[in-house]
Order: sequence, then structure tokens, then C-alpha cells
Amino acid sequence: MPPREPDARVISIGTLAAHPLRHEAPNTRTGHATTTLVRSADRVILIDPGLPAEALVPRLGERTGLRPSQITDVFLTSFHPDCRRALPAFESARWLIAAPEREGVGVPMAALLRASESDPDADDALDPDARDALLRDVAILQRCQPAPDAPAPGVSLFPLPGVTPGLTGVLIAGSRHTTLICGDAIPTPEHLEEGKILPRATDLDQAKESMVEAIEIADLLILGRDNLVVNPTKRAF
Repeated sequence: MPPREPDARVISIGTLAAHPLRHEAPNTRTGHATTTLVRSADRVILIDPGLPAEALVPRLGERTGLRPSQITDVFLTSFHPDCRRALPAFESARWLIAAPEREGVGVPMAALLRASESDPDADDALDPDARDALLRDVAILQRCQPAPDAPAPGVSLFPLPGVTPGLTGVLIAGSRHTTLICGDAIPTPEHLEEGKILPRATDLDQAKESMVEAIEIADLLILGRDNLVVNPTKRAF
């Protein structure tokens, strides 16, 4: 029996803590990434489990009938906290992140940790709560393995750097259309329509190039903080 064609299903629609194009006040709400399930052959890949586990696990069951133990892989498009709140619920899965993102966030974290340990009494030293949070993040990142370029048949990583150093989307090649899980490279329909980038981007020019590449490659786009949309530059298919 041939392997099933890869497919993607949105499990939870994300949101920004404050939508910059709506001129909202900071921290208007709790931000969380859109969570998507990708299935291909024997791989069941959950992407960006942004909601807390107590909210995401029931939603996963409602949308797919799956339990956390049935997820084979969890992939993070970026290491932003909004992408990974429910990670601990998927202990049996392989945790994955693109190697450039792992290095891009890991090197500064390691440097900060070393500095805090070398002179804990310095004026700019981390307070105990901040240090504990840093240690938790380091432990999570160490558990995340560098993702293979093709985590499953018909499923491949698609680099979209700029908003974060190694932000990476997931491209799903179907027989009728291609779907790109964009992460925060394209967070909302407004950002897509206006060609805008999140203001927290680490490299604005690179982020703009990534948005252009995302629009060029896919028929369908799953936005980082919204739903699946038809690429407005593509003809009906």
C-alpha cells in the first residue's frame, strides 16, 4: 500500500499578544502560535504547540482524535516562547528545531549563562527568577534536536530567517497544491496583504526576503498567528 499523501490540519489558531497593524497596546492578550498537525507516512508531526498543554491537548483530541503519545515529532518554527508552551505534554515525541535557529538562540543563551555564573554579584547579573528561566530554556533547547531537511516524505524544511535568526517553515508538497507553514515570517493576513514584518525582527531585510520567498513557493499559507489562507498571488486551483 503506497504511503498516504502528506496533509496538514490546523489544530489551534494563534494570535499576537498585540497586533502592531491594529495599533493595539502591548500585551493586549496572551500571544500563542498557530499549531498545525502534519501527517505523512508513519510520521505525525505537531508544529508549534503554542497553547498551554491543558488547552492544546483537548483541542488535539477534538480535531484529530489523537493523544499526545501518538505524536512522533514536535517541530518548532522558532524558539519563541509562544511556539512551545505545550512541549512538556509530548515527552515521547522527538523534539525538533532547525539547526540555524538552534544555534542562533543557543549561542547568546550560553553566553548569558556563562556571564551570570562568572560574576553573580555584578550590577547586571541575572536575578534568581531570571536565571531559573534561562536554565529552563537552555534545558529545552538541549532536548531539541536539529531537524532533518525532510522530516517525512513530501515534507521539507523551508528556511525563512529574519524575524528570528533561523526561523524555518515547513513545506508540504501535495499532488494538487503546496502548503507552507510560515511561522512568524508571515503572522497574519494583514501582514501578508501589506507586506509588513513583525517589529521584533532581528534582520528586517532578511525577513522581507523570506516573506517574498514564502509567497513565491506555496499555493496555501498557514500563517504564524492566524489560519490557513489561499496565497493571493496564485490563480485558483
